Amino acid sequence: MRTSARSQVARSALVPALLLATACAHVPERAPLPAEHIDEATVLGIPRARYWGDAPPPWDHDWHTWTKAEVKERYSGVYGRRHSYLAISGGGENGAFAAGLLLGWTEAGDRPEFTVVTGVSAGALVAPFAFLGPEYDDVLKIVSSELKPDDVYKKRGYIRALRTDAMATTGPLQALIAKHVDEEVMEKIAAAHREGRALNIGTANLDSMRPVIWRLGAIANSGHPRALELIRKILLASASIPAFFSPVLIPVEASGEMYDELHVDGGAASQVFLYPIGIDFEQVLEKLEVPGKPKVYVIRNSRLDPMYEQLPNRLIPIAGRSLESLIRTQGIGDLFRLYLETCRDGLDFNLAYIPAEFTEPSKKEFDTEYMKALYDLAYERAAGGYEWERMPPELEEAPLHCR
Repeated sequence: MRTSARSQVARSALVPALLLATACAHVPERAPLPAEHIDEATVLGIPRARYWGDAPPPWDHDWHTWTKAEVKERYSGVYGRRHSYLAISGGGENGAFAAGLLLGWTEAGDRPEFTVVTGVSAGALVAPFAFLGPEYDDVLKIVSSELKPDDVYKKRGYIRALRTDAMATTGPLQALIAKHVDEEVMEKIAAAHREGRALNIGTANLDSMRPVIWRLGAIANSGHPRALELIRKILLASASIPAFFSPVLIPVEASGEMYDELHVDGGAASQVFLYPIGIDFEQVLEKLEVPGKPKVYVIRNSRLDPMYEQLPNRLIPIAGRSLESLIRTQGIGDLFRLYLETCRDGLDFNLAYIPAEFTEPSKKEFDTEYMKALYDLAYERAAGGYEWERMPPELEEAPLHCR
């Protein structure tokens, strides 16, 4: 059976990661945020730019006090309308699956305008363009299914890597993000935010070991001169695989002092998310007078079935395979959590994932032939009317009864 490219990346990063303890590090100096300030730190002074992914937003109760007229004005684009939510997972080169599905969905003619879009890792690169709609399908395809290694990273030599913070630099990925996430894209995200739609990206805060959800619409709409720079940093951080790609330092302010936080691939905390489990979503839907059941579409850029591989009894393959197993089971657990949330809140759950019958091998990192085959599979299935799963397959034998 094939070894995924993400596993290949992880395994290649393990050599320096395991030896870092004995190396002299030459990395940028930090001013890490003190623990007592973790809940008060702000970014660029932008209100409500982010919140913890494992707790309700601290302002969640605020908007429930607004009058009907205030809610209608602030959420004019989504008030009294049917809702569709899209959550896109990580998966490295498997992001080609999400690209093919979304472009095939456009071809089918019934792809909705999403009320909320969330993205993690590879899904974070797809999310802004899925959020903005079919006019950005060409860009969506470029940033997910047509990537080559040179578009993403530049490897360091082992000796240099041991003296820094990662196996590779992400200069190419930074340039790719800057090229496609420009002022025009930011303004369109801001305009959608003003109508009540939401684009949220997940990163992992390594200092706190917690998921962070960034509200890109609020940042885009802030008018801050460095808003675009911050959005690009967030997208880069969400896609920065720990140890292989350099983490992203994000400046924050607390008690009048400047510090920084260390952010990496959102998949280090969660493979896919929609909203924090503590939110009273039933009240949200009531306030917005949403008719019918909102549809939740989850794209898991991975296979869910276990993939057999005869493993050599050696340190690096064992460590890499263990990490790959952890990512797989974490992803399944995240799907269970999302399904339970939708059951609790009366939402219509729909799941897409790479089918077991897809057996094209990935021979290297960001294998273009593999990505094209995966893209074509997803495109053809979506263009013909995608058959979404109504629950994670592991639950089919003993399904929960959702309301």
